[in-house]
Amino acid sequence: MSRAVVPAERIAQSIIVLRGYKVMLDADLAALYGVQTRVLNQAIKRNLDRFPADFMFRLSARELETWRSQVVISKPRARMGLRRAPFASE
Repeated sequence: MSRAVVPAERIAQSIIVLRGYKVMLDADLAALYGVQTRVLNQAIKRNLDRFPADFMFRLSARELETWRSQVVISKPRARMGLRRAPFASE
């Protein structure tokens, strides 16, 4: 299996600050691994014992609205069609 190297800039662009922590949203993390977001979240849920208890959290409604307003300005490909708030992980 070949492993592509992800440029540091791509990772840095995906990092946001929430609750005082530098985090990545589940969709961005899934994209780095080349999988669908639901596949990543399902794998994490099936293997919770492999992750620290505070590995990820779901954004609150207020955090989601703040993130959406920032995304509209900073990323033209904004993901506005979310069915539920994304997870964030440290």
